[in-house]
Amino acid sequence: MLSFSALIVGETSHEIKSKAYTTEPACDSNSRPRVRTDCDKEFATECALKIHSETHSEKTYSCTECKKCFSGPGYLKQHMNIHGSKYECSECGKCCRDTVALAVHRRCHSGEKPFECSVCGKRFTEAGNLTVHSRIHTGEKPYKCRVCEKAFRRSGEISVHMRIHTGERPYKCSVCDKNFSQSSSLQRHEQRIHSDVRSHSCSYCGKQFATVADLNSHVRVHTGAKTFSCKHCSEEFILPSQLNTHLLKSHDEGSWFTCNICQKKFSCKGHLKQHMLRHEGVKSYACD
Repeated sequence: MLSFSALIVGETSHEIKSKAYTTEPACDSNSRPRVRTDCDKEFATECALKIHSETHSEKTYSCTECKKCFSGPGYLKQHMNIHGSKYECSECGKCCRDTVALAVHRRCHSGEKPFECSVCGKRFTEAGNLTVHSRIHTGEKPYKCRVCEKAFRRSGEISVHMRIHTGERPYKCSVCDKNFSQSSSLQRHEQRIHSDVRSHSCSYCGKQFATVADLNSHVRVHTGAKTFSCKHCSEEFILPSQLNTHLLKSHDEGSWFTCNICQKKFSCKGHLKQHMLRHEGVKSYACD
């Protein structure tokens, strides 16, 4: 396991990524070309392999609208469609990157969910979402970080996770200059902190929220719906954050956040950050 001290002393983010993403050739002429990356996917043609490999390259092409970065001009061009009206939903006006994404999006209006989980009966609009969901039941986490060995259910989670090791936070708020590792985190921050728009209202108490996700989480407080179940002990929770905390505390202590000074462990990254203030002697609150 690579320690954070190693990162500080000598290893650059490029060297770390080289360790995480390595390539090996096919064993013989009959075997399919194989890329040994965080996702270990295999492809039938070299062309498909080359296209996929670009997703693990440095993302140097930046969107001028939302600052999201991409590894190639083709990916950026496709992404730019979400800022135009080429593939626009006639129901809500949302713009998608292509016709496939638009067709999937329209299912949220029609209510169509053609893909059903054979274990719990939950239905999904996309086959890929069903595949990821099924890993909740199997416990499968096929995407493993080669720096710290932490495993994930989704391939996209590994690239975001790598920013913990590299310290990369490419998304900056234009108002307060705060940096984020994910574009979605930046968007939530801007909506919640810097926007006065609260267009999503609770039908129970009238409280308003900046995002649909915030509203949905709030509504569960009224309904008491416990939609998040622990795969180990079947305990149920109202919020996903409650489930995550439970998993860390009860079933996965190896993933706790550890203080590098006193070795105390915390189930939440925020609790560790708050704890570190004690070592730094920071006292932010003064009695008036």
